[in-house]
Amino acid sequence: MKALLDRVLVVDVEATCWEGAPPGGQVSDIIEIGVCEYDVALGERVERHSLLVRPTRSEVSPFCTSLTTLTQEQVGRGVDFGVACARLRELGSRERVWASYGDYDRNQFQRQCADLGVAYPFGPRHLNVKTLFALSRGLHREVGMAQALALAGLPLDGTHHRGDDDAWNIAALLGTLLVR
Repeated sequence: MKALLDRVLVVDVEATCWEGAPPGGQVSDIIEIGVCEYDVALGERVERHSLLVRPTRSEVSPFCTSLTTLTQEQVGRGVDFGVACARLRELGSRERVWASYGDYDRNQFQRQCADLGVAYPFGPRHLNVKTLFALSRGLHREVGMAQALALAGLPLDGTHHRGDDDAWNIAALLGTLLVR
């Protein structure tokens, strides 16, 4: 498979979560996939997408709603996880480099795809922007996205912990790392 290096797909997921341990029988499900397409040649964020995903193994808790603003009713109208993965493939997720802030998103996709028997939507080229940012700044530890934006002198656009807004902000951080 030939890699397309024209755009990086920056991905951020929101998943069901709880203040403590999950209630019995529930496991974390992806409920939103945010994607920002970063055009490498232009050095710009050019597209952004939000896919709401209907959870099948858990419900949105009040804690999750307070963090993400997403409600059970909203995500209940979302698409099936397999459909969401197919939409990512339509964006070229198998051929393009993709990035996320840390490894949580990659690991969550791998777990959920394996658990639900859904084909993993990404190719092998993943950039961990969290680690790259820390290395590029000579930091002694990785920092959260909001702190990284502050260190880079960038605003936090939109609502933190919403997939499309976080993907947009992560793409801005990635852009500072790709400047020639």
